[in-house]
Amino acid sequence: MMAACTALPKPDNSNSISDPPIMTRPAATTTSTDLTTGPLAGHFLRLAVPAAIGMVFSTIYNVVDVFFAGMLGTTAQAGLTIAFQCFFIFVTIGFGLGSAMTALVGHAIGGKSDSEARQMAAQGLGFSVIASVGLVGLAFAGGPALIAFISASDSYRAAGTAYFLVLLFSLPSFVMAYGLNGILQAQGDTKSMQFALIGACFANIGLNPLLVFGVPGLWAGIGFNGIATATVISQTGVLAFILWRLWHSGIFRGCQAASFVPDLALYRQILGQLIPTSFTMLVMFAAGFIVQIYLKSFGVAAVAAYGVALRVEQLFLLPVFGLTGALLPIAAQNFGAGQPDRVRAALFTCWKFGWLFMLIACPILFVAAKGLMRVFTDDPAVVEIGVRYLHIDGFILPIYMMLFAIYSFLQALKKPVWTLVIGIYRQAFGVAFFSYVYVYHLGFGVVGIWYGIATSVLTGLLLSLALTDYAARPIIGGLFTRKILAPHQP
Repeated sequence: MMAACTALPKPDNSNSISDPPIMTRPAATTTSTDLTTGPLAGHFLRLAVPAAIGMVFSTIYNVVDVFFAGMLGTTAQAGLTIAFQCFFIFVTIGFGLGSAMTALVGHAIGGKSDSEARQMAAQGLGFSVIASVGLVGLAFAGGPALIAFISASDSYRAAGTAYFLVLLFSLPSFVMAYGLNGILQAQGDTKSMQFALIGACFANIGLNPLLVFGVPGLWAGIGFNGIATATVISQTGVLAFILWRLWHSGIFRGCQAASFVPDLALYRQILGQLIPTSFTMLVMFAAGFIVQIYLKSFGVAAVAAYGVALRVEQLFLLPVFGLTGALLPIAAQNFGAGQPDRVRAALFTCWKFGWLFMLIACPILFVAAKGLMRVFTDDPAVVEIGVRYLHIDGFILPIYMMLFAIYSFLQALKKPVWTLVIGIYRQAFGVAFFSYVYVYHLGFGVVGIWYGIATSVLTGLLLSLALTDYAARPIIGGLFTRKILAPHQP
């Protein structure tokens, strides 16, 4: 199947030093950026800034949904919170596929193997279509049961279920857009998703009031489900734009129709990267379920507060998402190029930028927590619970940053299984165990859940550092190996 993508004539396809860079070959992925040379700091800025800007608008997108749900009441906010958590369990395949394609295509680009990069991209496109179809069926069958399991009140359970069933129409768009964006990221393109998310954000801002409240005197709107309908429309636009940018990126140049026919060997490679990463994301959302199980005994205000506070917290993690997202293609290309020093240096550069931002962001979050919560709700109970969450979780935002970077680093090394091990401890066992201790043995009440989350994150970082060094030792000499970089390297 690899031969199905035909390259234009070129001298040879070796990985020798004399082999010209991938950007200069006639059949190469012409928009690819070579991340194996030049200052790492410059690559981070070039890739992370567009990604972070895109995440700003993605978060504004989510904030708009929470805002309009808040206009409909606390019950609507609680319903949106549980429905969104259930929905994103199925979107984890898209996140995993995106990371898999960035790692696999990026490794091929770094190794100057054009035909491998093209064929892997073609297989990723076909895989995303098949995965989307299967996920819709699974979500339709299992989603309502998940919502019923984590909810205690019939009122917000009914609202969440209705919202979820409408939102299902956007599932293929989410999965395929996130998955195929991984191919663009592998080429050093983080601007395409930035443009797509900006467009979706403005579309959502216009569609939410129109679909929720309608037009006075003409149409009454469809209420709470209008928020989900706006998501379906806007995310379909995101997928269309990503497909257009991907097709014009040059990655498929030389491919024939047979290139997109499933190749089981390449599908196994994709699954090998996708499954651990997706399960890591699944475990992360499972932590949300565990939190919801604890929260439901404290009432609807606690459930709503958690949903609103998470959106506020995301505002301060946006540059982190950009940085750690940029780390994956940078580390993947350099790993493919056989440059272990630059792979390690990329992780530490990511951490340095992350800590610089956190020194500014964390104090601001602590001071502004109450005002930010009041933007989304006027329920004093929701505000109080949410503020306590932000005050505690704000202290561990730098730890989140380091963990997210480690996840990208392990994915780039094609060792995503270790992210699953870390995730199971931190987001399943840790959250459940420590929250139980704080809530039921120490009697901290709802704030004990926040302490449980914080403790699991802190101990999870210690475990992740040890496991990452162990995983990296056979392939790049370890995480903390003392190294001397060549003069051209940062």
